Amino acid sequence: MGVSGCGKTTIGDLVARGLGAPFLDGDSLHPVENVAKMAAGTPLTDEDRWPWLATVGTELANAGDGGLVLACSALKRCYRDAIRALAPGTVFLHLHGSKEVLGSRIEGRSGHFMPAALLDSQLATLEPLEADEAGILMDIAGPVSQVVTEALAAIAAVAGSAAAAETGGADASGAAGTQPRRFDVDLQAAPFNLDDDAVAWVDSTIAGLSLEEKIGQLFINHNNDYSPEYLDGVLENFHVGGMRYRPGPSAAVQEHIRYAQSKSRIPLLVASNPEMGGAGSCDDGTFVSTHLQAGSHPDKAIARHMGQVAGVETAALGCNWAFAPIVDIHYNWRNTVISTRAFGNTPEIVVERAKEYFDGISESPTACAMKHFPGDGMDERDQHVVTSYNTLGYEEWNRSYGHVYREMIGHGVQSIMIGHIGAPGLSRHFRPGLADKDILPATLAPELLQDLLRGELGFNGLVLTDASQMIGLTQAMRRKDLVPATIAAGCDMFLFFRNPAEDFQYMLDGYKTGVITEQRLHDALRRILGLKASLGLHRTARQELVPPVEALRLIGSAAHRAVAAAIADKTVTLVKDTASNLPITPETHKRIRLYGISGGSDFTRADPLAYLDTVKAELESAGFEVHLFKTADQREAAGETGVNFMSVISEEATGDYADKYDAAFVFANVKGFAQEAAIRIKWSTPMAAEIPWYVTEVPTVFVSLNQPNHLIDVPMVKTAIHAHAGSREAIRATIEKIQGKSEFQGTFNENVFCDSFDTRL
Repeated sequence: MGVSGCGKTTIGDLVARGLGAPFLDGDSLHPVENVAKMAAGTPLTDEDRWPWLATVGTELANAGDGGLVLACSALKRCYRDAIRALAPGTVFLHLHGSKEVLGSRIEGRSGHFMPAALLDSQLATLEPLEADEAGILMDIAGPVSQVVTEALAAIAAVAGSAAAAETGGADASGAAGTQPRRFDVDLQAAPFNLDDDAVAWVDSTIAGLSLEEKIGQLFINHNNDYSPEYLDGVLENFHVGGMRYRPGPSAAVQEHIRYAQSKSRIPLLVASNPEMGGAGSCDDGTFVSTHLQAGSHPDKAIARHMGQVAGVETAALGCNWAFAPIVDIHYNWRNTVISTRAFGNTPEIVVERAKEYFDGISESPTACAMKHFPGDGMDERDQHVVTSYNTLGYEEWNRSYGHVYREMIGHGVQSIMIGHIGAPGLSRHFRPGLADKDILPATLAPELLQDLLRGELGFNGLVLTDASQMIGLTQAMRRKDLVPATIAAGCDMFLFFRNPAEDFQYMLDGYKTGVITEQRLHDALRRILGLKASLGLHRTARQELVPPVEALRLIGSAAHRAVAAAIADKTVTLVKDTASNLPITPETHKRIRLYGISGGSDFTRADPLAYLDTVKAELESAGFEVHLFKTADQREAAGETGVNFMSVISEEATGDYADKYDAAFVFANVKGFAQEAAIRIKWSTPMAAEIPWYVTEVPTVFVSLNQPNHLIDVPMVKTAIHAHAGSREAIRATIEKIQGKSEFQGTFNENVFCDSFDTRL
């Protein structure tokens, strides 16, 4: 405890290391409103402090036998009493210094929200420890190392030597013959909450595994083949702890999972990617909404409905682990890897909707893995193709991404997927002086996984890497080194083999050479099996781990499609209509020139313009006469000769354009995944004829079926709509709203204007 500048964070962290206890900076527990007041130079009132002090006391009370070192000003006796009321055993270490010492230290600080001007106020408020308080007065005038040494000795005297030294002997939380560590898992605490029988199953199962079986449990395989022979090889040779599969028809997926569970000695974690409902987990799953779509309407229940459908449909397949929700914050409009996959651009909307999604999917027997720690959305680049970075400083990160993670951890999320995302400001907070070349992606950074995620955030659940083929990871070091380094750094599971035999051997060698310690391996295994036990897999008969075939009727059901249609109607968003072009109806604008824009074909090899068939059919059903534009490539593919981009421009951009068409509709479904650092519109040719030059000729409506950032490339359009999805439900709802048959209800955030004045015109 003490005033600003006394060294609570620096000394507190070092004292915690000496005690083998976690460290938590109490400032990180302040609500956003308190932080804003302090940053503005406004002293907090007691009404501001009471909820914060209650949070501090709760953190200390929940610390467990291992204890917790927490930095908190605690200037008044009544503040300390409020903390002791919740955590009676608290010992206060008061870091005391003269005004001159404190002032010089404050002036030398950066990136902190406590201005030096508030020092006088704090010194006037300070009430020293009284004789009846368990506490220590420590002078900070000397070197930090001396202060820490004296503090540890004083703590030992006050609290007993047991508080300053590790307890000897073996413990169930550590491997046999070792002492429990600072961050070893507690399987009877959240998020596992196992009873004695379940903990006994975890420990007895681990005790019965061979070394190769233990190493295998660390891996999550990506099943690229549905054949029994393939699964036999994976399970017999590599003993994997989990699987994800290549999506296909629901019946084939379910049978594939059923066979895998029947052949695995230990029940498998079977993962899916239900970021949009049931879609993506099987070919016939229900597309409900994107994350951004679920954040684009005041009704927070949209996210819950998406989670509910996702849980029902993936559970029907036999999945028990969802790689969702996504809790990134879309701060940078140029970032397109999470532009539709984040709930929004503020911590508040992300927390609100992520909790709703979690609650919805948790109605089914499913664990969640939120992603991508320490948080995507700052860098415009995509970790699939290059290491990206979260560049926020420690304090700002805590107010944004840290707030999200604390809320979701407190809400019960069971696992966290780690992004191949570096965080220089965070790494240097825990490792001062860390060189640029030593900034590693979080998957390889123990200061982020252990000091921050396990320590300050108090996460007790399972940690897994993102896909290990991503260049954000593989560019960091040699494969043989990075495979075991992820586990050594604090990850518990490794997502996807690149070459199964090689990666398995790399992990095994890492254990044999001591890169992965016995204790780290044992702790990871307890978390893996603990997650399985928390799902009840240990007490479920093998033949019941996957539902019967009849459960597949739930997938893509009429009820789920109705949910999707209702959400589509709510979330179609009018971004702008500055020329008052709407409504446009068959009675006022019969002849429509229809343009389609895509990002070209991607790894799925699906026709990128197939959605235009749906758009055309829905427009014609509404009574419009549709004239579909064909690019030069499309016309050549249809057998035309002598066509080139200049001839197409000449034919399209004629003076009688307005005589031929009453309005122009541009439907863009620009997608891309893991093939470029960021996605923008790529026109079919140079100066392409589909670029909206025609806005000066006829009323033009631009509709995005995916990305929210297209106005940067088509600022000339005066009417822009974000429909969020290329589903029939979203397209139909959009066309109804263009005609004025129903109101636009969706909302948007400022990212749609891409920080450019002309996009608003």
